[in-house]
Amino acid sequence: MSGTSTDTSTSTRALIVVDVQNDFVEGGSLGVEGGREVARGISRLLAERAGDYAAVVASRDWHDPDGTNGGHFHEPGEDPDFATTWPVHCVSTTDGSDYAPELDTSAVTHHVRKGMGEPAYSAFEGVTDDGERLADLLRELGVTEVEVTGIATDHCVRATALDARRAGFGVRLLEGLHAGVAPASTSAALAEMEQAGVRV
Repeated sequence: MSGTSTDTSTSTRALIVVDVQNDFVEGGSLGVEGGREVARGISRLLAERAGDYAAVVASRDWHDPDGTNGGHFHEPGEDPDFATTWPVHCVSTTDGSDYAPELDTSAVTHHVRKGMGEPAYSAFEGVTDDGERLADLLRELGVTEVEVTGIATDHCVRATALDARRAGFGVRLLEGLHAGVAPASTSAALAEMEQAGVRV
């Protein structure tokens, strides 16, 4: 790292890694094309720049093994609509909820779990291992700007970036470090984020 890199103690930036999990990369129950490459890219970023951040936060979907998680999973015998109901994914008791192996989590300072028995998309809806909300944690650390990466651009990355803006943070979406489900919905999500003040 160069001598100009920001010291962690004075950094006002945080990195948010959204849902880079087995079920969201290729081969998973809701696998996104390019997901594994995104994981590798985030790992490279962290190897080079982890010290630039006041916090490195990784979120995970963490759904209950029983029931529909508040209607997030499709009802038995019905098809998911892929808008509000989804195939079973990221169940807390399965490997699908684990981080993808291509993601090196050694530099992650805080882990956030979301969707425990309820629908949740944004990392800001989750809680840390200590039960703290993400916005509160970031404010305590003096963070004013977040950089967002992860999966999927048109769903949980979008929701996280928009919530970060609503919470008053400056937001930058890191190019090449996110992957979307479909081109049309990804383009719409990028436009919506930009309209909300996210640097895309």
